[in-house]
Amino acid sequence: MQIETQLKNAQCTFPFTHLGLTHTKNAFSITAWIPNATAVKVIDLATEKAIGTLKKQAASDLFSAEFTKGKLPAVYAFEVKNPQGAYRIIDPYQFQDQAFHAVHFVDHLPKNVYQQLGAQLMDLDVGLAKSISATRFAVFAPNASAVSIIGDFNYWDGSCLPMQKTDFGYWVLVVPGVNAGDKYKYQIKDAAGNELPHKADPIGFYADQYPSHASVVFDHEQYQWQDSKWQEQVKGDKYTQAMSIYEVHLGSWKRPSAESDARYLSYRELVDELIPYVTDMGYTHIELLPISEFPFDGSWGYQPVGLFAPTSRFGSPDDFKYFVDQCHQNGIGVIIDWVPAHFPEDGHGLARFDGTHVYEYEDPRKGWHPDWNSCIYDFGKDTVRQFLVANALFWLDKYHIDGLRVDAVASMLYLDYSREDGDWIPNVDGGNHNYEAISLLQWMNKEVYSHYPNAMTIAEESTSFAKVSRPVFEGGLGFGFKWNMGWMHDSLHYISKDPSYRRYHHGEITFSMVYAFDESFVLPISHDEVVHGKGSLLHKMPGDEWQQAANLRCYAAFMYAHPGKKLNFMGNEIGQAAEWNHDSSINWHLLEFEKHSGIQALYRDLNKLYADYPALHELDHDHTGFEWIDHENAEQSTVAMLRQSKAGKQQIYAVSNFTPVPRSTFRLGVKALGEYTVLLNTDDKQYWGSGNSLNAKMLADKTPWQNQTYSIELSLPPLATVFILYKGK
Repeated sequence: MQIETQLKNAQCTFPFTHLGLTHTKNAFSITAWIPNATAVKVIDLATEKAIGTLKKQAASDLFSAEFTKGKLPAVYAFEVKNPQGAYRIIDPYQFQDQAFHAVHFVDHLPKNVYQQLGAQLMDLDVGLAKSISATRFAVFAPNASAVSIIGDFNYWDGSCLPMQKTDFGYWVLVVPGVNAGDKYKYQIKDAAGNELPHKADPIGFYADQYPSHASVVFDHEQYQWQDSKWQEQVKGDKYTQAMSIYEVHLGSWKRPSAESDARYLSYRELVDELIPYVTDMGYTHIELLPISEFPFDGSWGYQPVGLFAPTSRFGSPDDFKYFVDQCHQNGIGVIIDWVPAHFPEDGHGLARFDGTHVYEYEDPRKGWHPDWNSCIYDFGKDTVRQFLVANALFWLDKYHIDGLRVDAVASMLYLDYSREDGDWIPNVDGGNHNYEAISLLQWMNKEVYSHYPNAMTIAEESTSFAKVSRPVFEGGLGFGFKWNMGWMHDSLHYISKDPSYRRYHHGEITFSMVYAFDESFVLPISHDEVVHGKGSLLHKMPGDEWQQAANLRCYAAFMYAHPGKKLNFMGNEIGQAAEWNHDSSINWHLLEFEKHSGIQALYRDLNKLYADYPALHELDHDHTGFEWIDHENAEQSTVAMLRQSKAGKQQIYAVSNFTPVPRSTFRLGVKALGEYTVLLNTDDKQYWGSGNSLNAKMLADKTPWQNQTYSIELSLPPLATVFILYKGK
């Protein structure tokens, strides 16, 4: 096929071979493809002097000329005339060296993926201390026959800017005059020359919303961070620090007040609304449901197509940086949900990116997820592994994110996850572990903790896979923390039972302590527990209106007493009655009622108590910080535990009564003689409790009880958890 036909049909694989500038010792030549042009003059941009004119090649749109005299220009432009008028363009095909630079080091370090590929803004030296702005594009499409850049700057015409294919399967081109804010996509033709749906940039930093889903050129160097104080503050051992996480879906936490205004709050509006609320409530961290760009609102972000772009639903990338920055300046850490387990089939996304399975496993028994009807990354392919690890580092680097909660880890670890016999492929040893995914997660964790030692990774892993939160050098996956899904399911199943039946399920509320220190756990009551017909946390509770609220308060305090960091989904803290709906706001109007404002006050006080008393958080992941005082009283459905700080310097007893029966002479075994005082009682009237009388102070006596040498007597309220501090002798 002649070069002109290739260019006209957007089928040119190696445009640098035919276009641009070539030179010998004594001469240089320039060839350009400029449809509809009638005259083309070459201008030296440094001096603004004409070098000469290009001649039209017969009846084609190719123009060329050889220049045997004059100095080779550093950068040249074309002054073009056509029947519609005149314009100036800078020839992108003269920047071959700069274009190829995009792939020189891309495979050396994971960070190079987002520092080299995608749309990278740059300045080009034109001589005489002058420069011009340009954007260097690079995209991986190894099996494509042709790739072009299309955008607002060329009327989305795929014949204008064909890219050059490199030996490693990357396509490159430097385009002068393309600036931050310009929209673009890639027009890709498969190996047979068939045009695919226009693709957004896999490394795109900013994305337009429906219907275009275009990528947007973005400058990451403009935002000036102001969180240096926070970066010093977060140094230290996170296992010994209080961590109470508020899980948030930004689109439905709160909507604008006007009833007719159905839009979302922006990142900057959330700074004014969400941050003061979280600060007032005493949470230490916000965890955001996936923030990476996604096409379908109803996926809540768990079907991402733009892993390197914060969703533009709520504003620009700099707006999101401002949100994170302001969180840090107000002492709040930011964790994001990160989804390396799967991605959707949307035409503008990664699926069959160049007509072949560039990012996903080719065999559907490995590459298709039956639960979510989505593609699974090929965890064994080097380019995919680099892409995912680079993305994890990207959020910590460019957005100062404090932690990554990795979604659906179990689905990555097991080849037979949600698959019937015959629908999955065993590993080389005949087993069901995906060795490729395991090694990827280990690599990701090593890179994160190597480059960002103050960050953390958290696994949502629902099985008993060993050493999820243990270092890679110990044979673990390398995560910092793991969600305790077993505790969540067992305790919710228990608390949903009528109190009269709880005696038969007592083991469900105590069993978690059998394995509580096998991993570094976070106790989650997440969004998954209050959606899809599961009901709100409040409505999981049995009994009448008062008992439901009392059960919730008792359970929430039990959670804060139990070893492990804490996570609660938005709405739990106000006792929201309705199941979560991503299309509407939390029911904030409920706070007009004492029941809900009382529940909110309890969560606020629990966060403060948890943070203020080292006994409740310092040894969350060390068995020396916990002791059962009584876990066998199934008949009365009570449990009592001791939480203590290092070397037992501070001791707090937590007692939970999971029945509506008050225990007026309840005896609790304690370690020492002296004074004991009530720190918090979930039955207090300020929390909409019954206000059942309870001595604020108690003295231990020498009555042995519950395998302890001493004991105290208290009036244990109904459906309540009480925290008691040992004050000393």
